[in-house]
This record gives sequence, C-alpha cells and structure tokens, in this order.
Amino acid sequence: MTTSAETALPQVLLAHHLKTLKLPTFLREYDKQAQLCAAEGVDHPRYLLRLAELELIERERRTVERRIREARFPAVKSLDSFDFTAIPSLNKMLVLDLARCDYITRRENVIALGNSGTGKTHTALALGLAACQHGFSVGFTTAAGLVSQMMEARDEKRLLKLQSQIQAYKLLIIDELGYVPLSPTGAELLFEAFSQRYERGSTIVTSNLPFDEWTSVFGSERLTGALLDRLTHHVHILEMNGESYRLAHSKARRRKAASAGSTTPPDIIDPDTGEIITP
Repeated sequence: MTTSAETALPQVLLAHHLKTLKLPTFLREYDKQAQLCAAEGVDHPRYLLRLAELELIERERRTVERRIREARFPAVKSLDSFDFTAIPSLNKMLVLDLARCDYITRRENVIALGNSGTGKTHTALALGLAACQHGFSVGFTTAAGLVSQMMEARDEKRLLKLQSQIQAYKLLIIDELGYVPLSPTGAELLFEAFSQRYERGSTIVTSNLPFDEWTSVFGSERLTGALLDRLTHHVHILEMNGESYRLAHSKARRRKAASAGSTTPPDIIDPDTGEIITP
C-alpha cells in the first residue's frame, strides 16, 4: 500500500533536481502543463517540448533584463513611444533599420546631431534597448561622465581595466557630447576611448553641435580631425534638428491652460529624460 510520504518523495526529488539544474520554469510549470497535456491528449515528447520552450523563453527574458541593468540606462525607452512626426528631419526608415542591429555586427557607428530637446537621447536609448533584445552587450554614459570615470581611474591606476571594459561593449552609447567643454587631459582620454573602439565595436554618439563646432569641445583641431576621421569612417548620421520638444510642449500646455481658464497646466514629460518639465 502506497503511503503519502512515498507519493510525495518523487515530487520532492524532482524539485531538488530542477533547482540544481537551474530550471525554475520547469519546476513552476511542470504540474500545470501535465494537467493541460493530459486534458488535450498531448504525448510525452510534446509535453517536454512545451516545458523546454517555456524555460527558454523565460531564460531569454531574464538575460535581456540583465543586459538592460548592466547597460545602466537612465530610463528604458523604445521607438514605440517616439513621435517621429515631431522631427521631420529625422529619417524614420533609417532609425527602424538601425533597430534591427545589423550595424552592430558590422561594427558601424551612429551619430545623432540636433539642437537640445529633439529626442536624441530617446533615440539612442531605444536603439540601446533593441541591442539588448538582440543579444548585444550595451553600455550607456554621458561624455562628461565617461571622462570623469576615466580621469578618476587614471588617478587610481586602474585606467587599463576601465578601458578594457569600455572596449568590451558591443555597443557603447555616449550621450551629450558637446554640452560640457573638456579639459586637454579629458579630451585626450575620450579620444583614446573612441580610438580603441575603432572597427572593434559600435558607438552611438549624441551631440547638440554640428561637426564643425566639435573643436570647441576638444580644444584642438588636430585631435578633433583625427576623432572625426575614425568616428565617421563607418557611420550612420541622424539629423535631428527641429523645434525642441520641451519648448513645443510648454507652448501647447500653456495654450491648453489658457483655453481652459486654468493657471496650473498639466505636467509635461521630457522625451529624453522622462522627467517632468516645468516651463
């Protein structure tokens, strides 16, 4: 006569083995799927196939989430929420093609140029998210932030380690180049970071300055010329000039508030940072 302990033993052992094998979805789903398959008349191989597919789907989801965490995005943005109609100068078809991530396999670069508030960071973040979903390692930083990290690492004699980490990313996103002028040392360190990635990995750069004004950031025509030579060798350029989202949204909500007779217009969200804009 079978005891309750003998009946429970296989389930206990199965749970133990599945945990050891790191198959949490198998453990969570095997009983439910067994009942469904029994009701549907599904045979054992197809039952196991269902469990294996569920495990793979869940594992890929967790892997993508890990890549997103490691990328250190300031916010998670997708192209689904990007308003292409607001930036007529932007080549929508090119952006959608870039989201397929073939340029990363070819080690090509992307440069988004345009005045402040036109969605450059949003676009870069969306392409970074797409890269994570396609299996590529991604790193996000601002130009000033990267220079600060490199100078600190140099002072602490761990610059080589940081440079290796920077080189290892399949896609490196450097945001806001041009917002803060660089010191001669900072400019040289940033140039070195670009040079080390040349034809080894893809880099996305966003800047509010046209190329002919980059010298004001790097402080040297020679350094700027050498940087642009490497950065633009294999490049896709996104022209993003137009009226600032911030300015347009501020005007729109003021008009809406005026028509409604309210002095407290609703909040508007910055398309790049996700922060509330206060006009």
